[in-house]
Amino acid sequence: MKLSIVLSVQPSRFETAPFRGDLEKDLAYIAALGYDGVELAIRDPNRVDHERLLAVVERYGLAVPAIGTGQAWSEERLSLIHPKAAVRRAAIERVKAHIPLARRTGALVVVGLICGRMTPHQSREKAEALLSEALTECARAASEHSVRLVLEPLNRYETSLVNTVDQALELLERVGTDSVGLLVDTFHMNIEEPSIEASVRKAASRILHVHVADSNRHAPGDGHLDFPSIVGSLREVGYQGYLSGEFMAVPDGETAASRSIRFLRSLEGSPHG
Repeated sequence: MKLSIVLSVQPSRFETAPFRGDLEKDLAYIAALGYDGVELAIRDPNRVDHERLLAVVERYGLAVPAIGTGQAWSEERLSLIHPKAAVRRAAIERVKAHIPLARRTGALVVVGLICGRMTPHQSREKAEALLSEALTECARAASEHSVRLVLEPLNRYETSLVNTVDQALELLERVGTDSVGLLVDTFHMNIEEPSIEASVRKAASRILHVHVADSNRHAPGDGHLDFPSIVGSLREVGYQGYLSGEFMAVPDGETAASRSIRFLRSLEGSPHG
């Protein structure tokens, strides 16, 4: 499988982007390690020079498999299920704003943290309806440019709505379009899924992108997750996309990135991986 790693294009408090510093230096290092691509975490694409960004990425021969939108929530609290219509509209437009860059790079657009959290006085039924409506609108806009979205289930400590693969698949059925697929994250799955491998098999062809982090949210191989078995289940269902490193920069981004790619490449010869 192809390997990528998350890089934050703009300054951010987002802890699980291993690279958040000098764009060119970071991309050069990522390419030198042998990664196939770089997943770009972008808070606001309207504040990014697309031409410069693409020129630097292309200079180092890296693909862009996905664009993350979560910083719109973590930095600005934009939410697709916010009780205030104006905030929901801003969140929807922010997701749409990623489509031009995604079209140019062939990237998926990640919808995870930007789903937001339910408020104390908001019913689950209402929140689910709002999310379905927002995702449908965003998917329609994406499909017009041959771009696909990926919905990411997050653990209960980060969101109160879509925590499991089952919940995500149910929402995808409600939205009812092939323009939205599924992103699974090994860290979140370790918290929410009884069996990561069984959930991978259940989601099967709906999985378009995979985030990898170990049980402690450090680089793969630094915790207790059975990655040979997890990667084996992905291969079993025919997944051919990216394993994208989204983990904490422990002890630092460069070291974590190096450990991750070395560990994941070692699985290529594993009978299970």
